[in-house]
Amino acid sequence: MNPERATKPVIASYVSDFVKPDMLHVYRQITGQQRVTPWVFTHKREGEERFPFQKKRLVVLPKPRLRWWRRFVSKSIKREPWQLYRWELRHALLELVRADAKLLHVYFGHTAIHLRPLLRAFPHPTVVSFHGADAGVDMGKNAHRSAMEEVFAVADQIQARSQSLADDLVKLGCPPEKLRVQRTGIPLEEWSFVPRTTPADGAWRMLQSCRFIAKKGLDLTLRAFATAHREFPQAQLILAGDGPLKEELQKQAEKLGIAAAVTFTGFLAQDELRKHVYASHVFLHPSRTSKDGNREGIPNSMLEAMASGAPVIATQHGGIPEAVTDGESGLLVPEDDHEALAKALLSVLKDESLATKLGHGARKAVEEKFDRARNIRLLEDSYLELIARG
Repeated sequence: MNPERATKPVIASYVSDFVKPDMLHVYRQITGQQRVTPWVFTHKREGEERFPFQKKRLVVLPKPRLRWWRRFVSKSIKREPWQLYRWELRHALLELVRADAKLLHVYFGHTAIHLRPLLRAFPHPTVVSFHGADAGVDMGKNAHRSAMEEVFAVADQIQARSQSLADDLVKLGCPPEKLRVQRTGIPLEEWSFVPRTTPADGAWRMLQSCRFIAKKGLDLTLRAFATAHREFPQAQLILAGDGPLKEELQKQAEKLGIAAAVTFTGFLAQDELRKHVYASHVFLHPSRTSKDGNREGIPNSMLEAMASGAPVIATQHGGIPEAVTDGESGLLVPEDDHEALAKALLSVLKDESLATKLGHGARKAVEEKFDRARNIRLLEDSYLELIARG
């Protein structure tokens, strides 16, 4: 037997796509583990250059050739979530045995409902973690709700990225005794605190970094920035990321007359994103619950900006208030209120002492709750406890 396996139990983490640009927090959590040996099970390997991982510990599971047919039958005929075929289940179990996995961690609840056969069949402890959207989408459908209740029943532990998300899971039927709030963290050693100063020429730089989807509230950011831009015509807004709403947002910027002051960077490598964060004076993240129930846990990009000392303006949404205390470590406004967002933004731009206070408070909040090393130690504690009990 490999000596490493003899001393460090193998943790198999299932991530359906390993790993998308907006899943940096998942990558950091897996690769930061020290007291266990992390393996990754996935159906699609992507982002290999940006997110390296040892090939001998990464298993790419095969996909059915007619998976589109399975989805069609499940959605249109059976009207229930699809599940693994028997041959897929056998293959996954054999690979888990080969890896000598002592615990299976499935990332994202909406993925776990498809892996219920594996959760039932795996002979060791299982963990399912929820990160935001995966606790709300399709939960109005009886079959999906029932499938989620089965996930709660068969998993040994359910993890939530925030307390607000944990409360939502209890409402969906998760037994409270199975729930654990497991925060993802920021590598503080990579994010130094840099005080912001007022630009003499009014050339403020505002930043939002995220995937371009409805729950991120980017349209609200544009409207609030347009208000601030009228008072500070040298101000610039940087939107770092990409997604299905990009073209719509570009058109909105044109209609608001601010297109020349808004930069769309696309998804950035971590080093490039860090440069933009440090160059920014204010970080915006006006999250909202979208029509399909998609909502935030705690935005990773917001935590990074806070760690850097940037004043943050966000919304009273999801787990955000667990990271941002209004008036101390940032400013919080109601969801879907671009006027309140603009007012908060202008208050920071016009009051250097407020901006300084919020920047220092933001760094302190991240140090106290969201240090990656500390949160990974807590995660490993839970793994080892489950294995010892299992």
